[in-house]
Amino acid sequence: MILVLLGTQNNSFHRLLEEIERLIEIGIIKEEVIVQAGYTQYTSKNMKMLGLISKQELENLQNEANFMITHGGVGSILLSITKNKKVIAVPRLHQYNEHVNNHQKDIVELFNQKGYIIGVKGVEELEQAITQIGNFQPKKYEQNHDKMLKIIEDFIETC
Repeated sequence: MILVLLGTQNNSFHRLLEEIERLIEIGIIKEEVIVQAGYTQYTSKNMKMLGLISKQELENLQNEANFMITHGGVGSILLSITKNKKVIAVPRLHQYNEHVNNHQKDIVELFNQKGYIIGVKGVEELEQAITQIGNFQPKKYEQNHDKMLKIIEDFIETC
């Protein structure tokens, strides 16, 4: 099963779901796809759509997932990598009115450079990332406040 996380902020991410739908329809994605859609209103015949879910339900789905596809929010990325799961992260982009700026692009790039995730720049790179996920060996993330502060400092310095 693939778990898609769109977070809990009031920002839609139709582009990502449309691309996942396309990849299911052309046979690139063959597994069941469950989406924690948050506030994104999207109807799918191929994916199980969930709105806001409890922390326990999210944890159960994360434990069951073979890998996760997430938006570029720090919370969703950290929730996924702390479960030692393979993660593909796709940033919401300001130009599509998906967020107030492009900070998710920087976040995804930083976690990708550190080897924790496969980070893509846009939905057009998702197909390639999915074909690579089987061979991807993520760097193990160990919760460490000093490490998190360093990641945040690195992010701030690059802005």
